Amino acid sequence: MLRRSSLALAVLATGLLGFTLTTSTQGEEAKTIKLFNGKDLTGWKVYLKDKDAKPEETFSVKEGEIHCTGKPNGYIITDKEYGNYELRLKWRWASKPGNSGVFVHVSGPDKIWPKGAEAQLMADHAGDFWLVDGFKLEVDKERQDPKVARHYFRMKKDEKIEKPVGEWNEYVITCKGDTIRLVINGTVVNEGKGAGATRGKILLQSEGAPVQFKDITLTPIK
Repeated sequence: MLRRSSLALAVLATGLLGFTLTTSTQGEEAKTIKLFNGKDLTGWKVYLKDKDAKPEETFSVKEGEIHCTGKPNGYIITDKEYGNYELRLKWRWASKPGNSGVFVHVSGPDKIWPKGAEAQLMADHAGDFWLVDGFKLEVDKERQDPKVARHYFRMKKDEKIEKPVGEWNEYVITCKGDTIRLVINGTVVNEGKGAGATRGKILLQSEGAPVQFKDITLTPIK
């Protein structure tokens, strides 16, 4: 009788442990936020340099993707501010390599370009940092552009980490405390600390070339 009771208690404990682990995992998964719902630009605002331009002609949603024509200069920016998170998104060039970027910790009025840290998307330079409108971030001085002080080259800049035109690339941008870490297609490409801001809005650029985005998610970090 004692052996049966012990066995029953062991089974019950195992079940409870499994339930705890399962619910904990589900809780963690539930925290991931879809910043792009795949249907429209709910949660985002469009800003274009040309006030007479029609937003829908620059940014549109097709087949679960955000299509940006690249003209005129401008961006979509989140309605909300975020801090301490892992941002994941995919991008690809529609026809030929060009220029765009992902800004984090954006603040201040809408303009070309607002204050924030830009995670560069320019072809063959994806992963560079641009510190825009006075944004502060401590990046390795050895990778500072000698011609433009607010520009920092990515690590391994001579290595091919970006995929060919038409193929999807993945950006993982981790903002934790005052650090910002950039990973492209599984490779760490840049990192900075001492950020002048630790939260703000997220921005995707229209900057001259057709580019597409999808699978934009944000997972908060405790």
